[in-house]
Amino acid sequence: MISVSGMRGIVGKDLTPELVARHAAALGAWARASGKPAVVLGRDARTSGPMFARAATAGLMSVGVDVIDVGVAPTPTVQLAVEHHHAGAGLILTASHNPIEWNALKLVGPDGIFLDGADGTAVRALAESGPPRTGWDGIGGVREDRDAIERHLVQVLALPMIDLAAIRARRFPVALDCVRGAGGTTMPQLLERLGCVVHAINTETDGRFPRAPEPVPENLGDLSRLVRQSGAAVGFAVDPDVDRLALVDETGSPIGEDYTLALAVRAVLQHSAVPRSHRATEPSVVANLSTSLVVEDAARMGGARFVRAPVGEANVARTIRDEGAIIGGEGNGGVILPSLHIGRDAPVGVALILHLLATSGQSVSSLVGGQPRYRIVKAKAPRGNDLAPVYARLQTRFAGAVADTRDGLRLAWSDRWVHVRPSGTEPIVRFIAEAPTEADAQALVAACHELFSS
Repeated sequence: MISVSGMRGIVGKDLTPELVARHAAALGAWARASGKPAVVLGRDARTSGPMFARAATAGLMSVGVDVIDVGVAPTPTVQLAVEHHHAGAGLILTASHNPIEWNALKLVGPDGIFLDGADGTAVRALAESGPPRTGWDGIGGVREDRDAIERHLVQVLALPMIDLAAIRARRFPVALDCVRGAGGTTMPQLLERLGCVVHAINTETDGRFPRAPEPVPENLGDLSRLVRQSGAAVGFAVDPDVDRLALVDETGSPIGEDYTLALAVRAVLQHSAVPRSHRATEPSVVANLSTSLVVEDAARMGGARFVRAPVGEANVARTIRDEGAIIGGEGNGGVILPSLHIGRDAPVGVALILHLLATSGQSVSSLVGGQPRYRIVKAKAPRGNDLAPVYARLQTRFAGAVADTRDGLRLAWSDRWVHVRPSGTEPIVRFIAEAPTEADAQALVAACHELFSS
């Protein structure tokens, strides 16, 4: 599977050491051609990670590129390390939320943002044609960077919109689930430095996920129980590479990943509040086309302009950069704070949520209850060869909707929307609908299914 942020597959079937070495060499050759012959390499905790890291290292060295190895680390840590070292690129070995049998290559540009379509295509072309290899006297070297995680934590704690004193004064009891991924290297330490009393599960970094790794409500039963048993003020769950953050409220109820970004938006806009008459420009917030209206509501309630981008972190990141947005992200729990770096960052999300809890004096459930509520329904179907006829039938059926065709087809009304698009990570088509009631959202998805199969 190839998407704007890289490629992924099943270990030993689609993804092999030979494939990883060839594509790593291609990325290295691309970086070297730009005049920056160094690539930062990091990975999540998957069992296939050490094998693929060695293959990637060999590939990078073979084209005369130096490897800066940060080891097992969150994806945002690697992105920050690319910027710190002024490297030509970054390579992250992680399949994010995919099941344990998957792994992937995520390709990062020198700006710390995942490669866009054009650069990604250029790297793939090099891999297919065969990247230029160096001789015995030009082989790249390897050096370790074991300070990358510490730098990341220090930068999060130094964010000007985080009131550390207020957070530490609350001594929040917090529950944490790292799903035995890379989060164990980072999340407990961050919470402890924020003065929290941490009750944690699955902090081992052996990649043997005890549950389905995606931090969606149906996978957070153990965290919900831990919240109730420990009396935690909030529960945090991250995915294996720590770029997505999900929340469980103080009653033990998962609240949905879209609220992660909505609450983070509220925290940032609260800090940045300036009377409209004194603003030079209206602040903007960016989210993708499949993100809930709760994020749009949070942006507008905070006096910000709301902009949507195609799905995919690279697309959202570049829109944030181009718009000069104050915050953005994706409804899957991915918070992007450009004042730190333009990448999804669960540690940043944790700090912003705790800041909002500390400064508002409200609980998670009351913060959520104070916002308009919607229901999201998601479904999928096997991907066909040509989706254009499906899109045409949908636009005819819903002629009164506002259509956005930048990424599949999104049809929107004032209080609801439906998005039909091919997945970038699986061979399926996704249907996502949101409306004030579950019945209304189900009706939109049912109509899409009907027209998809007709």
